[in-house]
Amino acid sequence: MTAVPEYPPGRNLLDGRIVVVTAAAGAGIGFAAARRCVEEGATVVISDVHERRLGEAADVLADLTGQRPVAVRCDVTVEDDVQGLFAAAIDAHGHVDVLVNNAGLGGETPLVDMTDEEWQRVLDVTLTGTMRCTRAALRHMTPRGSGAIVNNASVLGWRAQAGQAHYAAAKAGVMALTRSAAIEAADHGVRVNCVAPSIAMHPHLARTSSEELLAGLVAEEAFGRAAEPWEVANVMVFLASDLSSYMTGEVVSVSSRHP
Repeated sequence: MTAVPEYPPGRNLLDGRIVVVTAAAGAGIGFAAARRCVEEGATVVISDVHERRLGEAADVLADLTGQRPVAVRCDVTVEDDVQGLFAAAIDAHGHVDVLVNNAGLGGETPLVDMTDEEWQRVLDVTLTGTMRCTRAALRHMTPRGSGAIVNNASVLGWRAQAGQAHYAAAKAGVMALTRSAAIEAADHGVRVNCVAPSIAMHPHLARTSSEELLAGLVAEEAFGRAAEPWEVANVMVFLASDLSSYMTGEVVSVSSRHP
């Protein structure tokens, strides 16, 4: 197993940008993305459906920066919540430069045992929720002629894994949504890309997946370990920054898995 690299310093890649991050509470990729954006000079607006944990995330970011970010409770399955999130961001900061679509929901159920409700819930959060936030961002960004949207997909959008039919279908949909939205937005100066992580270990994942499943996934990684959430967030920062100015409609795998 290779060692986890040192946590990187900020390089002002997002200096002055206003960044909205969904599902930013807790200790997963969303919070890591919000933190990395702040460390790269951005002002963030964070959201999550879990109000208490959202407040805790805002407190941590306030300790880092000396300024508490705008934190908005948002259920991405509710259109009024999505509209409220963007209204709050624009009211506080005047505009939005970057959207990081991180909200998603998984599960582990064989297809033969899966209910319509399980299927619909995962797709509504993971795919349709990403669509709702992307749509809201595009309606704001395209008239301004600039912006970047970074979606969080998964390597399961490409790979098969037992018990993950709903999640894999949703993440494949996020990839297709990314490509289609990118083509529509290109003439307006807005870029849309996504990351596809394999496995980034964090407490929520450990609670929702079996130890056997996680151990098997880690064993398939070339580095012999799961990614740290901030290693995925680093790629999100890259896609949000000017360093990726000629990239749109791309799905970037964040994985060390060997064939």
